[in-house]
Amino acid sequence: MQKSEITLNNLQKQLSERERDLRIEFASLTKKEKDILMKTVKLQEEVGELANDILSVLSLQRKSKLEHFKKKNLYQEFADVTLSIIALANALGVDLDRAIKDKLKIILQEYSKDK
Repeated sequence: MQKSEITLNNLQKQLSERERDLRIEFASLTKKEKDILMKTVKLQEEVGELANDILSVLSLQRKSKLEHFKKKNLYQEFADVTLSIIALANALGVDLDRAIKDKLKIILQEYSKDK
């Protein structure tokens, strides 16, 4: 048996042939589960946009992106991430006040010991 060469075309073909075996059946998700999935994807999009603006603040973006960057965008991206987190927390029934208080307690009591 000849070992096939690993190329992008071969990988695409292999994954295409096995797609049904690998696929997660999203059709079975409820409306609420689809909403949670959509909000999770939206959060990832907003985090990516924030990361791009942070790279701009650090002048680590390509010149064309730096020319169009405005610091006001950074503030908007922080707001977008925060609002996306709140929307996702609401969809999952997470009490953010409690979550933040509990995590802050752990950070201040435990993480500070690891310095």
